[in-house]
Amino acid sequence: MHENYSLNWDDLKYFLAVARCGTIRGGATLIRVNHTTLARRLEVLEERVGSRLFDRSKAGLVLTELGEALLPYAERVEDEMATASRIIVGRDAKPQGTIHVTMPHGLAMTSIMDDLVLFAEKYPDIDLNLNFTNNVADLTRREADVGFRIADEVTQDVVGRKLVQMSQAAYCTREYAERIKDNSGEGLNFIGWHEAEGETTAPWILNGCYPKAKLKHRVSELVPLISLAAAGLGMAYLACNLGDRHPTLIRAPFQKPMPYRSIWLLLHRDLRNTARVRLFVDFVAERITARRNEFWVAGTKTSN
Repeated sequence: MHENYSLNWDDLKYFLAVARCGTIRGGATLIRVNHTTLARRLEVLEERVGSRLFDRSKAGLVLTELGEALLPYAERVEDEMATASRIIVGRDAKPQGTIHVTMPHGLAMTSIMDDLVLFAEKYPDIDLNLNFTNNVADLTRREADVGFRIADEVTQDVVGRKLVQMSQAAYCTREYAERIKDNSGEGLNFIGWHEAEGETTAPWILNGCYPKAKLKHRVSELVPLISLAAAGLGMAYLACNLGDRHPTLIRAPFQKPMPYRSIWLLLHRDLRNTARVRLFVDFVAERITARRNEFWVAGTKTSN
């Protein structure tokens, strides 16, 4: 390392992004910078250090011996910076500023969006920065202030509220429903998610109300699943608070809704006393739990 050079946090942030992703482009996406910027910063860092931190190959970038030695120190600095950031934000006592919220894509099509609108109207000095993603945000690293999560349980070092458990059911168009008979789904098709090619059924079909139905189509995201079911391609299992709101989908006949996962509202424990975060969590939690019957619908099976 050049004698007149010392590492700074920006250096380590770029270094960690590449170390975790193994590629320049992946690291750039992770920390939301242009990939040419990241490549240039990494090149300058290695020049200043006086040695390579990564070996280049067709498969990507792998840490050199020096890079491996640097990695635990960089992670330690990252943890300290995240802790300092949480402490500073946690001391904010004014209900103003920005709240960074992360949530799964599917919640964008639910009544929770109405709750966000009402919150923004009630607290005009608070801005909402909403990140819709199916990736789980690491709240301990301040990737978000508050996170909605769809899960059975949450084990992170966060303060969590289990708001409501949801029901799920098979949905289809009215025209498709006319083909359904009380025969355990024989002759019907389901749209699946990521099941292996060639599979014609899945545990969630066999354990459902239509065990004789076939797994025929697959998608990778929730929005196309809903769109294709609404176009008549087949049946799709959806959370009832989502499927019941869709204008062209109905619950398929000859079934009872089944238990599904719960909606959790999470924040890091250091932000519990931040005014704007506290207001948001309390407001949204109260509104969602008041509509419990929208999420856990009447007639849902309590056991198989």
